[in-house]
Amino acid sequence: MANYGSLRARKHATIFALLMMSAFDFTAPLEGASRPEPMSRIIWQDRDQKTLLWGELVKVGSGLILRQGGTVQGFPKLDKIRHELVQMERIGSVLLVGVRDDDDGQFLSGWVAIDLGVDEVPHGDHSDFTYRNPPKVIASMLDKSQGNPAHLYVYNDAFYLANDKLSGYTLLTPAQLTGPKGNRVGTFHRGGGGHITLAAVDQKVGYGTWIHGGGPDKGRIDVSDLTKTGEDSLAYSFNLPVGGLHGATANSGRVFFAPSDGVYWVDADRDLKLTPETIVSHHLSLGKNEENDRPLRTGAFVNDRNWVLCTTGAQEQSAFCLIDAAAPQPALVQVPVDVADGLSLVTPEVVAAATGKRYAFVFQDRREGDIQEKLTIVDLDPNGDRNYADAAIAKSMVVGPSRVDGHYGHHSISFDDDAKYGLMSNPGSGEIWIVSLTNLSVIGKYKVGGMPTKVTVIGGEESKH
Repeated sequence: MANYGSLRARKHATIFALLMMSAFDFTAPLEGASRPEPMSRIIWQDRDQKTLLWGELVKVGSGLILRQGGTVQGFPKLDKIRHELVQMERIGSVLLVGVRDDDDGQFLSGWVAIDLGVDEVPHGDHSDFTYRNPPKVIASMLDKSQGNPAHLYVYNDAFYLANDKLSGYTLLTPAQLTGPKGNRVGTFHRGGGGHITLAAVDQKVGYGTWIHGGGPDKGRIDVSDLTKTGEDSLAYSFNLPVGGLHGATANSGRVFFAPSDGVYWVDADRDLKLTPETIVSHHLSLGKNEENDRPLRTGAFVNDRNWVLCTTGAQEQSAFCLIDAAAPQPALVQVPVDVADGLSLVTPEVVAAATGKRYAFVFQDRREGDIQEKLTIVDLDPNGDRNYADAAIAKSMVVGPSRVDGHYGHHSISFDDDAKYGLMSNPGSGEIWIVSLTNLSVIGKYKVGGMPTKVTVIGGEESKH
């Protein structure tokens, strides 16, 4: 007679092994398993279907499993050919995602706001998390008057969505998006043009860039008074010596820009006392391309503490870059990264891990050819003194394929609020992987199908008691 305990153990081991290879539906029961406890919630963009999907990382016994929840409730049906989901950001339990069309906003463009349904419950030295409802749409603005947004930022607990074809941007707060329906339109501010990038300081002053590489709008930056709206909000404009602006951020009372030559920065004009003539711009060179002698550039920034982070270069000139925004005279720190021909560094994602370490995750995505893609992890503060000048590569690992198509189809990673795990998309294989922030290793691979691209994670362990 077969040993029942042994058969049961083998059965559950088989179930667990299968689940480690593919995500499963919330309706599928786990016979004999303990109650699944939520550890975090993930939302990802599926570029194949042009929709938002979600799931949860759950603990079953001593194992972790990714369960799929389907499409975000109420998400609008978009055109699979003519629409793109662009950037998305979250503040607390509110997620905002931009929607772009192929006709300069004249087909249907705008934004969608989602209640992620997860609340943080502080308990002194830790937080628990309440998973009160599945993610659902709470507000949206999709029409022919939204200016075909592309870039989306968060500064000082407010969303800033660039309305490219309207030469301005919309400021939205979580309070507006969760409040009375009549207030869910935000405030429009004039500033920027073409393919707009943005920086904002204290919800008082905004900086909108113009992408033009020549003509009167070359290097143009519009400074706007965020206490005013519409045309009245534009205070003044100034021009950098070079154009092609495609990146902006604010940190430590300074504003940083990414034109076609290195990085420029200016002091933030919080009280709008400056003029185009009194603005002083400062240049930080990223070096020159050894093949054609052109200046190296970057395309986007992220912030961590008082540091501004970005990437630059190609192949042997590739580097992860850091700038101390609070320094009396900000300078550039570069960490060389070994990048094979055909790969290119993308914008970093930063996490303060539960271990006490701070890391930047930098994907090496495929530009051309058939070459294995990688993830490089940078230890931002090896000696723990809060000075990132000694940043160094901690590890590089192989990842699944991307499906890069212009701005779309890149890898993406986001981290749970307990800072124990990262959830990473592999667009080319339709997989989401779990990365342990304890040992920087992949501990789970799940087939979710479609083309998962940008990901956002919210929440942590439901109860730590």
